[in-house]
Amino acid sequence: MLGTFSISASSLLKLKLTLCLTACFAIAGLHSANAQDPQGPPPPIPRLKPKVQEIDPADVISVTTTEVLLPVTVRDNTGQLVSGLTRTSFRVFEDGAEQPLSDLALRQVPVDVVLLVDASSSVSDNLDDFRRAAEGFTLHLAADDRISLIQFDDRVLLLQDWTKSIAQLRRALRRVAPGMFTRFNDAMLLAARDQLPRANARHAIIVLTDGIDSGRGSTFDAALRAALQSQTTVYVVSNTEIERAKKQSELSVLLTASGSVQRFNELRIGDLRLGLEALDASERNLDQLTRATGGRVYKPTTFNDLERIYKEVAEELRHQYALYYSPLNRTRDGGFRRVRVETTESQHRVSARIGYFAPK
Repeated sequence: MLGTFSISASSLLKLKLTLCLTACFAIAGLHSANAQDPQGPPPPIPRLKPKVQEIDPADVISVTTTEVLLPVTVRDNTGQLVSGLTRTSFRVFEDGAEQPLSDLALRQVPVDVVLLVDASSSVSDNLDDFRRAAEGFTLHLAADDRISLIQFDDRVLLLQDWTKSIAQLRRALRRVAPGMFTRFNDAMLLAARDQLPRANARHAIIVLTDGIDSGRGSTFDAALRAALQSQTTVYVVSNTEIERAKKQSELSVLLTASGSVQRFNELRIGDLRLGLEALDASERNLDQLTRATGGRVYKPTTFNDLERIYKEVAEELRHQYALYYSPLNRTRDGGFRRVRVETTESQHRVSARIGYFAPK
C-alpha cells in the first residue's frame, strides 16, 4: 500500500502513523571492503513521531533469533567478484572468537532492496537518469526479490511499498518530483528501520545522493546505527565528484579574475569553499556508512554512468554469499557484537557488516 511504513513501536502507533501518512500523501498529491576498527557503536537510535516525520528516542531493532545471517561479498585482487566458494572457504570471528558456520551457510536467499533517491536541488536536474537506471536495475533482480522506492528532499516519502512488479515501480518512478533541501539522515534511518524486509530475506539500500544533510532532523550516527541494527547493506551512488567538479570550476574562474572581481564575489568564493569542505565531510560519512554495513560507494563523474553502476550493484547482490552461524555468545544483553569475515585465500577482499546488536 502506498505510503505505508512498517515500524517497530506498538500496534496503536502503527495504526496512527499509517493513517497520518496516508492522509499526508493524499493532501500532497504525492509530490511528484570490510572496516574492522570503527569507533564503537553510535548513539541511541531515534524514532518517528506520528503526524510529522521528526525524531524521538525509541525502540531499536536487533537480532531476535539464535542464527545470524551475514551477507558477504568477495572480490579478487583485480576487483572481480569471486564465485564458487564453499563453507570451508570462510572463517567468521565474533569479538575475536571464531564461530562455527552452520550446515546451511550458503543458502540462496532473496533480497529486499530499497531504492532511495535524493530529489533535492543537487540531483533534481538528473532524475530522468535515475529513473532509467532504476528500471534497468529491476531487470537484474531474481523472481523472488522485492523492491521499494523512497524519495527524500524536504520530506521523506514512501512512493512504492514492497513489490515484485516492475510495472508498479515504473509508475512510482514517475511520481518522483524535485525538492530543495536534503533530509538524508532521516531517509536513511526510516529506510533501514521502518521499511523492513521479510524474515528470510537480505536487506539492502541503494541510495543516490551527495550525502549532505540539511541538519533539520536526525543525526548521521543515528542513521548508521539504524542500518547496523536492521542488518542492512548500504550501497551509495554518490554525486559528490560531479558536484565537486562544478564548484571547483567556478571557484577557479573567480580566483583567476581581477582583484576587484574577487572582492565583489567574496561571499560566493566563501560559499564555494564551504561547499567543497562539506563534500569532503560527506564523502567520509558515506565511506564509513558503506564500509560498516558491508556495502560500497560509487562515485560517477557523470550521471550517464548511473545505468552501469546500478547494474553493477545488482550483480554484486546476485553474487553475495549468505553466511549463517549460531553465535557462541548467547548472552541477551543488547550489546554490539563485532564481526570479522575472512577467506582461506589471502588475496581475497571481503566486504561484510562489521557486526550486529544482540537481542535482549
